[in-house]
Amino acid sequence: MLAPLAACVPRPALVHPAMPDPALVSDIRETRHSGDDDLLSAGLGLAGLRAKPAAFADAAAPTPQELRRRAIHANWNGIADLGPLGGYGTLYGGVPSVPGREYQAFARLPDAQAPFRVLAQVPDAFDAKARCLLVAPASGSRGVYGAIALAGAWGLPRGCAVVYTDKGAGTGYYDFDSRTGVALDGTRAARGAAPLEFEPAHEAAGGVAIKHAHSGDNPEADWGRHVLAAARFGLAALDRAFPAAAPFTPSNTRVIAVGLSNGGGAALQAAGLDEAGLLSGVVALEPNVHVEGRGRAAFDYITEAALYLPCALLDARFETTPFARVAAALPAWRARCARLHEAGLVDGGNLAAQAADALARLHAHGWDEATLATAASTTAFDLWRAIGATYTSAYLRAPADAMPCGFRFAVAHGAPAPAPADAATRAAWWSDASGIPPGAGIALLGGTDASADPSWVGLDCLRTLWSGDGADARRLHASVAATAAKRPRAGLPILIAQGERDGLLPIAFSSAPYVQALEADGVAPVYWRVPHAQHFDAFLALPGFGDGYVPLLPYGYAALDAVWAHLADGAALPASRRFDTTPRGAAALDRGKLGF
Repeated sequence: MLAPLAACVPRPALVHPAMPDPALVSDIRETRHSGDDDLLSAGLGLAGLRAKPAAFADAAAPTPQELRRRAIHANWNGIADLGPLGGYGTLYGGVPSVPGREYQAFARLPDAQAPFRVLAQVPDAFDAKARCLLVAPASGSRGVYGAIALAGAWGLPRGCAVVYTDKGAGTGYYDFDSRTGVALDGTRAARGAAPLEFEPAHEAAGGVAIKHAHSGDNPEADWGRHVLAAARFGLAALDRAFPAAAPFTPSNTRVIAVGLSNGGGAALQAAGLDEAGLLSGVVALEPNVHVEGRGRAAFDYITEAALYLPCALLDARFETTPFARVAAALPAWRARCARLHEAGLVDGGNLAAQAADALARLHAHGWDEATLATAASTTAFDLWRAIGATYTSAYLRAPADAMPCGFRFAVAHGAPAPAPADAATRAAWWSDASGIPPGAGIALLGGTDASADPSWVGLDCLRTLWSGDGADARRLHASVAATAAKRPRAGLPILIAQGERDGLLPIAFSSAPYVQALEADGVAPVYWRVPHAQHFDAFLALPGFGDGYVPLLPYGYAALDAVWAHLADGAALPASRRFDTTPRGAAALDRGKLGF
């Protein structure tokens, strides 16, 4: 059951006196969770997380408790492989009931336009003798529970507190038609009636504004600051939860930043900014990270893949690759080869030659065949375009009604023209959405034409913003440069794990050059390479896809075990290694395939 303990708590109650905090722009909401509404699964347990989410009693006006339960369900299923063959709960991981308290607020960096969420979970069984706080930025652009399957599942049952942040993204979508956004408890509220997770600087005629894309900030450049601010909030929440044991400080509490994907990149950004020594250790899985002068920024290779992969996947060597022969997409993919040829971007007098040349160009730019085969799923699901449109708007600080390349987000209801969202659709955005449309009833519109390859025009525009030299291209490059990670302080324990078949953030462009840069600068992180792991564990439950892979989440839990043993018991950090993995196959995963 969820019981509010303090609906309106003044700011000083959660400001740590020794560490300056960003200004909180809302009251602190303190709630208790136990029994059928615990911290880790909102009472669902593993069986409930595997089942379909429960319907709201009133679809147009769900309660905060219902929204929280659905958000936790959505974020578990968006990150972990909970399928019957994946081994979760038997070979690794678990979802025990963990009672405790939550403290959440909106915070704002001093120079930012929009707030970000912070949410601390403090278990009743917090281990006061081995004080532990995990700082968990959300993966992707997810909401504040976007790291619960990694940080919460490892930390809460062990008596660690966990503090999450949406790092300036999240699912607090603003609806222009109703002029409503998301209040602190997840419910919809009118602009001016309550502090909102996000409200754009000006109103538009219709459609939807997404915080990551339309806040007027470049949130990715501030990921590290979000993580460090969340750590301070978490320490202050512990002061509040256990006043007799306060103060909780970095000198008496081990603070570990942990995240995957964008969350992993945020943890590494924080490591590069942590001059004060707030963090005790860092664990980063499949991080979206780059350093100046090495590797490639994600926007570069994402827009490249968006243009070339539909053509390259028509090469005969991908004939049996999952998602490389999606019937509905094949006509547009064939047309992509023709468009690339017309633009002088591939050579070849027929489809086969053009596909082979597109593939050769990707190889020449650092893509390997195993990564490209995995990236077929990203291409089939049209994720390149959604990510590109969102990030371009963020980098150029574009408003919702003037997104670059003609894109916009709106509710379409399956019809050609957008329409206002109904109350039930709006109500579920916070709990069900991923932070980047399409999804949860919102479509990505625009950036298309009526040709056989309708998405070409928008994708070509996005790519030109990277390869061109116009004013917008220069602004975009400056924004991307601001996201580069800095060198962490000497002696900070860092463990990075990435799948060698990551088709969204290829290892050759992200973690490998980051590690090389640190090693060249005298810093030696632990680096784990997992040959048969890819980016989306949640995709492994899809029929025919998971057969060729192993999940990455077990290596995240093992990495946290190793860093904790080093910090708490003085154990040596493990060596960097490449695991001897075996694809799962059509049967259930067994531990031997993980190569531990």
